[in-house]
Amino acid sequence: MDTAEGADPAPLTEQQREIRRTLRDLLDQHTGPPAAPAPQGYDPALWARMAGELGLTRLALPEEYGGTGHGTPELALACEETGRALAPSPLLATSVLAAPLVAALGTPAQRADLLPRIADATLTCALAVPGGSLGHALGLTGDNTTGAWSGDGRAGGVQARPAPAPAPAPDGDGWLLYGEAEQVLDGHSAGLLLVAAHTGGYARSRTLLYLVRPEDAGPGLVRTRRAGLDPTRSPARVQLRDVPATLLGEDPADPADITRALAAAGRTAAVLLAAEATGAARGALERARGHLRSHPADGSPRSAPHRLADLYVQVEAARTLTYCAAREPGPGPESGPLALAQALDALRAAAGEAVPAPDAHPYFRRAAADELLFGPAGRLRARAAERTGLLGEAAA
Repeated sequence: MDTAEGADPAPLTEQQREIRRTLRDLLDQHTGPPAAPAPQGYDPALWARMAGELGLTRLALPEEYGGTGHGTPELALACEETGRALAPSPLLATSVLAAPLVAALGTPAQRADLLPRIADATLTCALAVPGGSLGHALGLTGDNTTGAWSGDGRAGGVQARPAPAPAPAPDGDGWLLYGEAEQVLDGHSAGLLLVAAHTGGYARSRTLLYLVRPEDAGPGLVRTRRAGLDPTRSPARVQLRDVPATLLGEDPADPADITRALAAAGRTAAVLLAAEATGAARGALERARGHLRSHPADGSPRSAPHRLADLYVQVEAARTLTYCAAREPGPGPESGPLALAQALDALRAAAGEAVPAPDAHPYFRRAAADELLFGPAGRLRARAAERTGLLGEAAA
């Protein structure tokens, strides 16, 4: 049983094998317990090599904007390797969460300005949603069409209002944002914030996405990095006090266009998060197996070889489901969230098994943090059942 290599769910192309091999070699040079966190929350030199030499930021972007146009399977391979090494980087916040929304909703001028800079790694981004629930905002754990997660016109959340005439907000397009968002991944260091904000009050209630450029935001923008369960993630509190902002794209005739775009981005993000979680689960199993080999006298039932074999099957099943979802055109409405649920279960089980190993605690922290941020797994499955009508059929 080789938890490091495993059987691939489908044959890889030569280019895919090269992506995995070179990234694994690079990350293996930086293994070890997490060092004192850098101000950015990640190692800038490592990120420069990941983005520059390996081109991870270009994998899923269209060629017209400096990308390679490969798509979800290649980016999933990269996420699996970063998960295996628990490597902190802006890849999740920038390429998985923010870039697809810019590509889907941005005006031609916005795409031409932002996507090439994301592709060449000169711009990092963060998606800021109020309420602290990325899973709900992305339609993974709840219905994101209600607007409740973004404030829904009531106290809390982030509110957007037109800047008072005759002087529109400098550096914006006449919008001001007020409110705060918790648990914003890389929110303290990102060069661009995508902020979900409620506007229109009760007369024309809707949630839109706005671009905030920190260098132009002035003193009204306060970004505070927060300590989290997982030191390899960098959550932040983002506070906005009449901060100038630019609308991402055009104000849609149908407000549901925004929530549909968020849900579509969420389905793809779920696949990539599942790949990252299965990579972390495999890393945890490697440590559990190493501990068993070096401490065979422990002999407890939870550390027995047959238990590791059962967990290996669970992890590989999650990995297979993840790559099946990654190769679907779309991907399908429920395959991504279900793959993420399976991967979170596998990560939690593998991390629990690896706890006796001295270097396994970061995997346990990652499992707990991902459940809080994107799950829990049971809610992901319940939401998938709601969307497919299974709960209604069961009730009938």
